[in-house]
Amino acid sequence: MPRILITSALPYINGIKHLGNLAGSMLPSDVFARFHRARGDEVLFICATDEHGTPAELAAAAAGQDVRAYCDEQHALQRTVADAFGLSFDWFGRSSSPQNRELTQHFAAVLEAQGLIEERTDQMVYSLQDKRFLPDRYIEGTCPICAYERARGDQCDNCGSLLDPVRLINPRSTISGSTELEVRDTRHLYLLQSKLQDRVRAFIDAHADWPLLTRSIAYKFLDEGLIDRGITRDLSWGVPVAKDGVARPGFEEKVFYVWFDAPIEYIAATREWAEATGGDWRRWWRNDAGAEDVRYIEVMGKDNVAFHTVSFPVTLLGSEEPWKTVDMLKSFNWLNWYGGKFSTSQRRGVFMDAALELLPPDYWRWYLCAQSPESSDTAFTWEQFQSVVNKDLADVLGNFVNRILKFTDSKFGGVSPSGGEDGPLETKLQETLLAQVGLLTEALEGLELRKAAQALRQAWVLGNEYLQEAAPWTAIKTDPDRAAVIVRTALGLVGLYARLSRPFIPFAAEKIAASVGEGGPLEVWPDAAAVVAALKGPPPGAALSTPDVLFRKVEDTQIAEWGEQFGGA
Repeated sequence: MPRILITSALPYINGIKHLGNLAGSMLPSDVFARFHRARGDEVLFICATDEHGTPAELAAAAAGQDVRAYCDEQHALQRTVADAFGLSFDWFGRSSSPQNRELTQHFAAVLEAQGLIEERTDQMVYSLQDKRFLPDRYIEGTCPICAYERARGDQCDNCGSLLDPVRLINPRSTISGSTELEVRDTRHLYLLQSKLQDRVRAFIDAHADWPLLTRSIAYKFLDEGLIDRGITRDLSWGVPVAKDGVARPGFEEKVFYVWFDAPIEYIAATREWAEATGGDWRRWWRNDAGAEDVRYIEVMGKDNVAFHTVSFPVTLLGSEEPWKTVDMLKSFNWLNWYGGKFSTSQRRGVFMDAALELLPPDYWRWYLCAQSPESSDTAFTWEQFQSVVNKDLADVLGNFVNRILKFTDSKFGGVSPSGGEDGPLETKLQETLLAQVGLLTEALEGLELRKAAQALRQAWVLGNEYLQEAAPWTAIKTDPDRAAVIVRTALGLVGLYARLSRPFIPFAAEKIAASVGEGGPLEVWPDAAAVVAALKGPPPGAALSTPDVLFRKVEDTQIAEWGEQFGGA
């Protein structure tokens, strides 16, 4: 049985995440995990809150809370919202865990032993008004690359360039807004990425099957030449710069840079899971404990790719220890908000908790899968959201399920009918459906989310086309046995659709399955034989139930109201 390790990019701790975060990592990785579990694979699906760094300190200060208490509260909130969206993490950890502290300090020690970490005198921005050094995210200014005026000290959200704070134009403190800044000397640890330039390139070269987006970002940084990166910061909140519990001299007031310890949390969260459940984390992460048999998939938005194709591989490969490295790095473009960007710090766009107050989670899950930003950035609009939900969920899937169940209830007393034999229409349906399920399966295997959603929708369309052509409401007047065959076949489609749809819309899939008495099989992805068997329908006499309307249409009045509430064009 294959073993599949899936990690979703860690959502940052500073508040509930927006729909862009959901679309770019958490949702596609959940669909992938659900699909592989249904295939019978052994799956470990890991995520965690990313809790260190300056945004956590800033958000805690803005909330008037101690940073630890703030992170405790926000982790619980994010866990609750993730559960409400049906995100099926096997473990949702925390980068502030003791396990991550231990592992981060371990990697720092072994990398230094391998000659890949050294102390350097660095120049950092010091705020005269705040009386402190300002780590990168405590500084904003104009990007020297694209002239975006709100670039952070470490990265520009507009052009995606990785930055050094001292390169910002017209920099200012995000604490006080002061522009009374000067550059002073300070000591920091540097990860010598440049020494592994050739090795990282060989690592990327070996993964020619990765998406073009992933590879192009990786090669951009390789072609420009890997730079050595500072991995410590002048902060109090984070993993202490220590070894065996003893602080490094001169680094007592410093912590490891969040982008050094955050990817290590994938391993640490697996240790958290193992210690909580009795599992074995080593067989997922250590090649000397069986991890070489694991297929490891990382899922993230494009802004995280540089760190996962350069810095994290440098950490793992440079340690010279037998760590499992990623087999497939699936990256996504951005889901934008009316051409601009969603923003956690600016509260721009719809956030996950607010979305759930408007509509059930499956509406959002389906839209974000059907409009997945894979080949390019995708702009969210209320009008497009309404169109996708109404056409796909209400008019196609919901209409088919409610239509056949109501007909069965009124004409056959709510039980699966007996009599009749399959004819040419059933044979044709079987052939076309087998091909469509094959396309859906292939797309999911490749984590091509938008293509998979399109294939699933077309499978739903086949059911409506079959009913229109077979016309059981006409057949029952002259040939009850023929009507019985049509109804059983359509009921079989209902059960099959529940199984096929479950990775995408799990809550609705449960209701659909229950309506035709599907229980355990919902957890099993149908192969060709299962598709053929499903089309035989529930056994004659099986009791059915007609659910309420599965998907209510999104009305124009709602779109107008939400546009007013959340903004738009």
